[in-house]
Amino acid sequence: MNYEDPVGIIELGNINIKCLIFKIKDNNDSEILSTSITQSDGIHNDVIVNLSKASNAIRLCISTAEKKANISLKKINVIFEQPDFLSTKFSKQKKIDGSKIYKEDIEFLLKEGKRQLVLNDKNQSIIHIFNYNYIVDGKTFVEEPIGIFADSLTHEITFITVPKNNLKNITQAFINCDLEIERLISRTFVLGVESLNDKELQFGTVLINLGFERVSLGLFKNLALVHSITLPIGINHIKKDISKVCSLNLEESGVIRDNIDFTFQNNHKLFDENNYLKKNYFVNTNFRKISKKLILNVIKARIDEIFNILKKQLIIPEVNFNSGTNLLLLGEGSNLINIEKYCQNFFGSNLKNINKRDIAKNDNFKKNFASSLGAIKVIKDGWETEAIAKINLDNIEKKGFFSKLFGNR
Repeated sequence: MNYEDPVGIIELGNINIKCLIFKIKDNNDSEILSTSITQSDGIHNDVIVNLSKASNAIRLCISTAEKKANISLKKINVIFEQPDFLSTKFSKQKKIDGSKIYKEDIEFLLKEGKRQLVLNDKNQSIIHIFNYNYIVDGKTFVEEPIGIFADSLTHEITFITVPKNNLKNITQAFINCDLEIERLISRTFVLGVESLNDKELQFGTVLINLGFERVSLGLFKNLALVHSITLPIGINHIKKDISKVCSLNLEESGVIRDNIDFTFQNNHKLFDENNYLKKNYFVNTNFRKISKKLILNVIKARIDEIFNILKKQLIIPEVNFNSGTNLLLLGEGSNLINIEKYCQNFFGSNLKNINKRDIAKNDNFKKNFASSLGAIKVIKDGWETEAIAKINLDNIEKKGFFSKLFGNR
């Protein structure tokens, strides 16, 4: 893809909003012109709950990046993730009767899948379409089987959707900033693009992002995001649980969480010979006896809750992942002591290798903008298995606040 003008990417979150502006050079390399990170407002559980505050927060983040790059954006690419995201897989079939398969046959099946999706739930809007598999006379093809003679063609498609009203609020927030949304992008998708190598994307990988306020799971295979789910809980909830049950402040609770060995065996650093929390962990709270059993039970209850939900996603019939699949842990939670061994106990029968990867490698820029870096690849070069979904929403005020006052930007 060739862009003459600089391209903007914004990532919406509960805590921060991040903007990155880049340009595509003549040799198709990308050059980052500016970035900005500002405090989020008007967004809760990744959903806009106050349109005015969210619009102002978005405007501040984008204008900060624009000033650094000395440019003015007209369009923006939006990265986001919501617990309301739905991942739906359809398998549509067409008789070919010994003829060649043409592009029109594949497009017909794609339209049929979209039509069925709309019939099933008119309140959902499509943000991603992934061409997962093609089955020709019972044989699986990853690439489009155009020109192949066949009796039948089955197209397996994954749709990532979001409730229409949620999307309308996002779209309106950017209209209020006099910006047109170029495209909407799933955070899990571009995080996988940035974090996984070609082999992992092709042959099957479960990506779990253990975030601060959310946990997301993405199943990648055949270069497609086959299934995804986002939970409105994260490792910060473990800290809150310890604080509430043990009557410790959040800082003390965070230190305990970060020093727990998730094999739940080697925790001599935290507990004394009588299995009580050591005195040095009481910084701003009066010392009292808090048992090892209580703390471990609190932590295990929350982490079990998270991983039990994720485990169920691996065994749903539509996903069809097998024992040869790898699992990769990312995010703040991947730094918890021996968390990968804990995952092995949970997912060992379903997965082959469980690893954690520090994609940032002590690089704060990569840590903060990993999703945006993945989005650059998708925007710049496209993605082989993805069909671009168009935004088509009604009842949205087209003119922004600033345009009303001052005219067009």
